[in-house]
Amino acid sequence: MSAIEPASLQRSAEGVPYSDRYDDVYHAAAGAIAQTRHVFLAGNDLPARWQGRETFTIVETGFGLGNNFLATWLAWKADPHASGRLHFVSVEKHPFLVTDLAHALADSEIPAALTQALLAQWPLPLPGAHRLEFDGGRVVLSLFFGEGHRLLESLALRADAIYLDGFAPAKNPELWSEPVFRALARLSDRDTTLATWSVSGSVREGLERAAFEVEKTPGFSGKREMLRGRYRGARPRQGAPLRRHALIVGAGLAGSAVAERLAARGFTSELLEAREEVAQGASGNLAGAFRPLPSQDDNYLSRITRAGFLYGLQHLAALDRGGHAVLWEDCGVLHLARNAEQEQRQRRIVDTLGAPAAYLDWVSAADATRKAGHTASFGGWWFPQGGWIQPRSLVEANLAAAGERARVRPSTHVARLQQDGDDWLALDEQDREIARAGIVILANAHDARRLAEAEWLPLRAARGQVSHLPMAQLAPLGVVVCGQGYITPGIGGHAALGASFVVDDFDLGLREDEHAENLRKLGLMLPELAQLPISGAMDGRVSLRPVSIDRLPMVGALPATTSGAGYNLGTLPRRDGLWLISGFGARGLVWSSLCAELLASRICAEPLPLESDLADALDPARFVINPPRQTGFAGD
Repeated sequence: MSAIEPASLQRSAEGVPYSDRYDDVYHAAAGAIAQTRHVFLAGNDLPARWQGRETFTIVETGFGLGNNFLATWLAWKADPHASGRLHFVSVEKHPFLVTDLAHALADSEIPAALTQALLAQWPLPLPGAHRLEFDGGRVVLSLFFGEGHRLLESLALRADAIYLDGFAPAKNPELWSEPVFRALARLSDRDTTLATWSVSGSVREGLERAAFEVEKTPGFSGKREMLRGRYRGARPRQGAPLRRHALIVGAGLAGSAVAERLAARGFTSELLEAREEVAQGASGNLAGAFRPLPSQDDNYLSRITRAGFLYGLQHLAALDRGGHAVLWEDCGVLHLARNAEQEQRQRRIVDTLGAPAAYLDWVSAADATRKAGHTASFGGWWFPQGGWIQPRSLVEANLAAAGERARVRPSTHVARLQQDGDDWLALDEQDREIARAGIVILANAHDARRLAEAEWLPLRAARGQVSHLPMAQLAPLGVVVCGQGYITPGIGGHAALGASFVVDDFDLGLREDEHAENLRKLGLMLPELAQLPISGAMDGRVSLRPVSIDRLPMVGALPATTSGAGYNLGTLPRRDGLWLISGFGARGLVWSSLCAELLASRICAEPLPLESDLADALDPARFVINPPRQTGFAGD
């Protein structure tokens, strides 16, 4: 992870926002909104080209102050024939802090309601993807913070229009380079248009070498000319399903999250739940920790937990705005070190990553003790935005948000799946039809292997026992503490302490030895709680968690072959209409919302909410292309 260096707000002699890093202004002195309308909207024949479309995707090469996005959003809102959904995808190397952005937009011509909505969701300067939703989810802003040319190469989408913007080519040549033009061409098809205010010879020639046809047209304000272009390749585009109905097997965190994300795109879903109620597996636990997991090398696990955590925060806020509140608390999470060596390693990771303290900080044992209200053995990471979530409340909020578009069918056991033309049939034990749809999504944890006829898939069940402790014995604990296990503050008078991890053990009965092991781990984190006076039999809950061999989720279309020879993830044949979302392990609260958005985006051929290498790292077909060399499953 390369630390993001935020931009600093300065102004030119004319009062225009200015960058001393690039010695250039953010927009023309004649006005940012007028410039956007002339160069980028009119230059891409907008709004006419998005009218009547289900979705429309715009890619921008530099977000800056957000004026292009805001002006585009305003034009979209004013158009009664606008597309059903508008995706605006932008990269930015030096995003503003929210305070500076607020100052810069204070005198904007854009209505305050729009600028305030953007500021309210503005993310911390952390690398990678940040997906924000506006207008009830119909306007989706995907911000990617980091090196522009590398991020453009990592986007997974098809652009309808491109805003080629940024500081002048002489000031910031990297953003107007051959790698950028090639990346934009990769995102384009025969219907993709492009506009930019620059008519530099190197820009024209570079675009033409990348297969864009460009022409000069009258420029804005003092600039005599600008460029308009169109991609001249004949690359095909994947279309969204015409029939927007899906069967979802399982109504826990994964299934409910997918139902909500598909409902936002106009789908209806039938959730086929084998148990009598929703959230009866691991999704029925009392509470769970909600926080990311950093690493020195910012590996896939770290990047995906960061993306899941940040998207999860946005999703919780969106549910709350929609009147579907989740039972959760951002009380903060302490992740304590196991020993002095790990304590120093955690501190080095914080120093190396350079993340904002509002996201990740390191605290000493003394500071951890003050935060926890109990003596901590060692210091560790502090996640101020983290906390605990009651999983069932998140499941219920997702289903409430989906409304009539999601129908839960409890006590419905699917014995097998069968294809019938373009449909998938869910059948019971007597081979009677339960339901049918063109799309089936397996969100039924480790049991997905049975229905997908995918015994080769390294997806297993891990028994996890959580102990319930009376909060009266833990006061004044007010934050989540984890490291060797975890403990959450009380819900309904009890704290959740867990959890054991036993692969392929399907017994759901409580065990005294696992209660004892949970208490032992608590004592290692907070020694004064090592000898809690527990009276009587301890209560708790056991569930089975689906785990993958590489500890990453599985999200995507299932492969049609178990031999990856000669294929890559892009060419491997898939089972049409059969999708999987599973493998969350102990991180369902962190991953479920993002993974559901990823799956819904794939199904609907919309821009993905992650860089392509991360999306590939979650593809279940990865185990066909690169079969695992080991079969053992380590604890989480």
